[in-house]
Parts: sequence; structure tokens; C-alpha cells
Amino acid sequence: MQIQPPLPEENFGHFSNYINKVNTLELLKGLNNNQEVLTQKILALDEATLNFKYQPDKWTIKEVIGHVIDTERIFAYRALRFARKDKTPLAGYDEVLYGDTSNAGQREIQDLLEEFTAVRKATVTLFKSFNEEMLNEKGIASNFTISVRGLGYAILGHCTHHLQIIDERYLVG
Repeated sequence: MQIQPPLPEENFGHFSNYINKVNTLELLKGLNNNQEVLTQKILALDEATLNFKYQPDKWTIKEVIGHVIDTERIFAYRALRFARKDKTPLAGYDEVLYGDTSNAGQREIQDLLEEFTAVRKATVTLFKSFNEEMLNEKGIASNFTISVRGLGYAILGHCTHHLQIIDERYLVG
């Protein structure tokens, strides 16, 4: 099964910022490729780089990876709820609080990458289970309407966004 990009009416608000970063026409292939890109990029970095903050109040690369993991779990949970026709509006989450309390900065990078791989595999498996009707279901998350398909592309775009930030702000010079 191929999962095509969402139509403009399937994503709103801040989710569009992530969806617009996706340059693949097939979600599952994009998620798998993105996992490989992130893993290879992170494995090439030394410990000092993984613990570097480009500003005192910003996260380290390890903490960014923890944030990507948390956000993917949350977005996938939202997709599951909406696919099951649950119309309960879902609240946002405090990404700074999650990041500050994740302990990702004190973890070994191999452990973080193992967790990312497990979460990504679960996301891919979840989206493989959805049929077209489920992918088209919509719900409200963080006060914005979005489709299940849109959430899948938001997961991919969110990770892509943070890979770009790593390149632009952590790996310069």
C-alpha cells in the first residue's frame, strides 16, 4: 500500500510547517529512508558533538533525538485515536517540559537510536494497518484539525525539520 501526501484541507496550523518539509510522495518509504538518514548522521558524530549546545538554553543533539522520539509517539497516538473514529479533541503537550525531563542528554546514543528505531518501526507498522478510510479520518489535536494521513506526514516532516536544525545549528564550522 502506498500512502500519498495529504491534501491541503487535511492539515492545518503548525502541522503544515512539518508536512511542507516532506519531499516524498510515499509515506512509508519516506519514514524508512528518514530513519536511515537520522541513524547514519548521528552515528557519525563524536560524544562532544552529541552533547554540544549551540546556545545555553537549547538542547543538545541527544536531547533533540529524545524530543523527536517523544513527538513521534504522541503524533502516532493521535493518528491511532483518529483512525478509530475517536472524535475527542486532543490537547497539545509541553515539548519543553518533555525535553527537560526526558533524561536524553544523559543516555548513551546507542540507546537513543535503539529507541528511535523501535518507535519508528511501530509507526510504520501502525500506518501499514490503516486503510484509505482510516487515513482520511480527521480529528482535533492542539486545537487544529488534521487527518490521520496528515499526522503521518507530520511525523516525517518533524524529524526532517530537526535533521535540518542539526545541520544548520550544530554541525556548522
